[in-house]
Amino acid sequence: MKPFLDADFLLSTESAQKLYHNYAEKMPVLDYHCHIDPKEIWEDRKFENITQVWLGGDHYKWRQMRSNGVDERYITGDATDREKFQKWAETLELAIGNPLYHWSHLELRRYFGYEGILNGRTAEEVWNLCNEKLQQDDMTVRGLIKRSGVTLICTTDDPVDTLEYHEKIAADDTFDVQVLPAWRPDKAMNLEKPEYLDYIARLESVSGVKIDSFRALKEALCVRMDYFAARGCRVSDHALEYVMYHPASDECVEAIYAKRLSGEAVTREEELIFKTAFMQAVGREYHRRGWVMQLHYGCKRDNNRLMYEKLGADTGFDCINNYAPSSEMADFLNALIAADELPKTILYSLNPNDNASIGTILGCFQDSSAIAKIQQGSAWWFNDHKTGMTEQMTSLANLGLLGNFIGMLTDSRSFLSYTRHEYFRRIACELIGGWVDNGEYPDDEVALARIIKGISYNNAVRYFGFDLEQK
Repeated sequence: MKPFLDADFLLSTESAQKLYHNYAEKMPVLDYHCHIDPKEIWEDRKFENITQVWLGGDHYKWRQMRSNGVDERYITGDATDREKFQKWAETLELAIGNPLYHWSHLELRRYFGYEGILNGRTAEEVWNLCNEKLQQDDMTVRGLIKRSGVTLICTTDDPVDTLEYHEKIAADDTFDVQVLPAWRPDKAMNLEKPEYLDYIARLESVSGVKIDSFRALKEALCVRMDYFAARGCRVSDHALEYVMYHPASDECVEAIYAKRLSGEAVTREEELIFKTAFMQAVGREYHRRGWVMQLHYGCKRDNNRLMYEKLGADTGFDCINNYAPSSEMADFLNALIAADELPKTILYSLNPNDNASIGTILGCFQDSSAIAKIQQGSAWWFNDHKTGMTEQMTSLANLGLLGNFIGMLTDSRSFLSYTRHEYFRRIACELIGGWVDNGEYPDDEVALARIIKGISYNNAVRYFGFDLEQK
């Protein structure tokens, strides 16, 4: 029987082991999409206990605790941190086959040196060990980032954000990890939201542009894009409930926007027309600026109304949206490329059934302006487990060029989540090593090293154009 989480965890063949230990394991980490707080990096936060760094804001864990019948008081409520940790430990024991089981134990080993198993019986031992380790000088936020081999982080930032902490970090010569903003303008697009006009007032204030039309909205966003670009931004990100393509005349779009600015609600059709125009407008700007456009879609959010009213958004009540938008996505990208205004684009769907459709869309819009200009993003959210990652990479290999894939990201709010890159790299090496052992790809060490190092790190450095050296 193979030991749990040994040096060859997830690596069942000699080829897989060689690829991981000789190449993937040694590569740095480029985390081009996450949700960590740059303020905590600037302040170099030190956590008081493992619950703060592990359970605070982690709706992955919250969902499993609810599945184990844990009362909300021990999840997001007023229970003590020690009580919350106990409930998580008791839940984890039952999470066989869940990536959280692997992630949690990888984090305990890599950051805290704990080689045992966390469960309800060992919770006190692990609690004491981790909290003692967290008091060490190198266990601050910056220390955790450095020991993880991270070279660059892209946070997620709204157009109205000041980016003050990005500026402070960039000016600090004692910390050599780049922390760059990523542009997330969802609130400027979602005109159906009741708080939309309040948001537009804030955007007016920071941009200095009176937003009395769609044309003026685009002008205000360009002002803020200039501000972001001056602080190193090269990446945008969008959360789309649906991929929409409902083109209309400029006059029609302006009329819809004027209606919303007057305080009236818009119809569903009007919403889709406006969002199509919005995405086309920002897509053109990304192309002009050389920014990468990331599109995340396929999520139905905040499904439990009772809990949404108690806790708000991003608390663990989202699910996969079964909508398959392949034709709309193709039409949207085609509208941009027809005017030679298509930026580098990464497509992520929460629905694994979309893997093949994304794989075929990629091939329609590749050209010589960039290597793998249109990318399929890594297995996302509910899919970033062994099966999901294997299926995503297999589909990409079947329909495109896996060797140009830009690899993994954390999409996380935790400073311990960089072990997800290790988890991903082990799975990638197992998949590719299996093809070598099965005679489906030659045992060409030079070619294989290039592929593994590329997927692990180098392809992302090249694709985004960050000021980093390939390894």
